[in-house]
Amino acid sequence: MAPILDIKNLYKNYGATEILKDINISIEPGDFLVLVGPSGCGKSTLLNCIAGLEPISGGTLSIGGKDMTHVSPKDRDIAMVFQSYALYPTMSVAKNITFGMKVRGVDQATQDAKLKEVASLLQIEPLLNRRPSQLSGGQRQRVAMGRALVRDPKLFLFDEPLSNLDAKLRVEMRTEIKKLHQTLDASIVYVTHDQIEAMTLATKIVVLKGGVVQQIGTPAEIYNRPANLFVADFMGSPAMNLIPARVQRNGTGTQVSIARAGGRSDRADRYARPAPSRRGDPGPAPRGHRRGRVPCRRRCARGHLPRRYGRAGRCRYLRRVGTGRQAGHRAPACRNQRQGRADAEPGF
Repeated sequence: MAPILDIKNLYKNYGATEILKDINISIEPGDFLVLVGPSGCGKSTLLNCIAGLEPISGGTLSIGGKDMTHVSPKDRDIAMVFQSYALYPTMSVAKNITFGMKVRGVDQATQDAKLKEVASLLQIEPLLNRRPSQLSGGQRQRVAMGRALVRDPKLFLFDEPLSNLDAKLRVEMRTEIKKLHQTLDASIVYVTHDQIEAMTLATKIVVLKGGVVQQIGTPAEIYNRPANLFVADFMGSPAMNLIPARVQRNGTGTQVSIARAGGRSDRADRYARPAPSRRGDPGPAPRGHRRGRVPCRRRCARGHLPRRYGRAGRCRYLRRVGTGRQAGHRAPACRNQRQGRADAEPGF
């Protein structure tokens, strides 16, 4: 099946200033593509290039298997929902929704049928005779979406449609848009700077920075396997912890040492998201304790602390860190611990 949207080597310049640099994106029919990134990264400019509102400086752009690089916006078979709603203030809701069809010469019977279908889908039947000034923010957003839906286009374009709404209404409208996508199996390109919107709505995410694509992937891929430090830090809530560290290979594997102030200069930045605790793991140490292991099966002499056994039969327990020195809890029957080797193997 041919991609519904195929962008190859797209460039966009304003004079000598490069805004978009070598953009390559392809989505299949029914995909929900989200363009996400910080302010000024070029995501709205890219959406305008797809819509034909901005000419591109280089590359090609195809919609539904047809080259649309130099085609007028009205002939691209797209529908766009703007950030500012762009409703006609002197028209009723019904006329706002059907105005585009009227301009294109669609007969009245078809207009009425489409209006009834879309109003039922968006649950705005009681609002059809009102003016935009009599509507709430969420209702205006539904009307703007209804005006796009009556076109039945190949591609829907959403330019930060929820940025003007309050937090609660934004969550409700996010659910409505996702439901709409699943009901219609529509192909959607959606622009946002909100990572939560991107992660909850998208089937595919494009992360942009400075007009350059940083990573393309599913929400799970972007979250679990970020391509670089920018994606790792930008995507996800709460943000990923970035720890300066030094990595060294030894005979059995790789050792990671956390760098401290005044340490060596050969540091490597490593990143990791917290993973769910595995079964049998004692979990985070209580305040004033840290994890450790002793090679014995007997309970620690301070029996109030938890005991865990691994595959090798090692007893994993918590030892308290004393003031000035580390005082491991004593297990009298453990020969290794009597010889002072209990602290030699950290439990991290």
